[in-house]
Amino acid sequence: MSTQASAPLHARLSDEFMRRINSGEWPAGSRLPSEAELCREFGTSRGPIRQALAFLRSEGVITGGQGKSPVVRGGVPSQSFSTFNSFTEWARKMGKEPGQRTVELAIRQATAEAAEALEIRPGDKVVDVLRLRLLDGEPAMLETSTFVHEVGRLLIDFDTDSGSIFEYLKSQGIRIHSARHTIDAVAASEAQAEILGTRAGSPLLRERRLTATEDGTPVELAEDCYLPGITNFIIDNTVEQRAALLRIHTEGQ
Repeated sequence: MSTQASAPLHARLSDEFMRRINSGEWPAGSRLPSEAELCREFGTSRGPIRQALAFLRSEGVITGGQGKSPVVRGGVPSQSFSTFNSFTEWARKMGKEPGQRTVELAIRQATAEAAEALEIRPGDKVVDVLRLRLLDGEPAMLETSTFVHEVGRLLIDFDTDSGSIFEYLKSQGIRIHSARHTIDAVAASEAQAEILGTRAGSPLLRERRLTATEDGTPVELAEDCYLPGITNFIIDNTVEQRAALLRIHTEGQ
């Protein structure tokens, strides 16, 4: 399993199940092995297996429950929580080449707004990251993140131009589990416009989020500002799952 051994067993199991689905080992429309079979394979009780399956079900990756065998979901362009939060995964899923250019990475004192959201004290250390995100080499989005220091300090040893911060933190044992998203439209500031290569005052689609770990501890306050025509957001509701927020590529449509 890819997640570090320090992660809870059910988290490592859900990662492994997701890997099998993404790789096609468990293709869309197929039934998953029974709980008893999974217990035997992984040498565990039903509790962690059921927790891992519940996570996949809540993400809309599988259907079934209440006596029905889980089935890998297919036919819906759904994104899991991880692909929604990871620009890199989202871009590759569309067949686009993701890229990034770090504008700034700095250790600062938390502003009052960041401190309140991250449940720390104003003036506590945080790590700010500002990156320009690219699709096939073209500017697409400006990513601004503020991390609590104990998480953000891990980025000091990471080449933030090399890929997904989300995936790197996951590899370091930071399991981001939940997020609250706010979507609105804003006018590009002069600084934003200069980095994105657009005009000041141009409309940007903004997604703000507060992400937290499995125990509910906030770790990141972020703001992603997309150029118009790059993306929009829809809500996908099904009987089997909670409302899933999807990011859809719309360029050229």
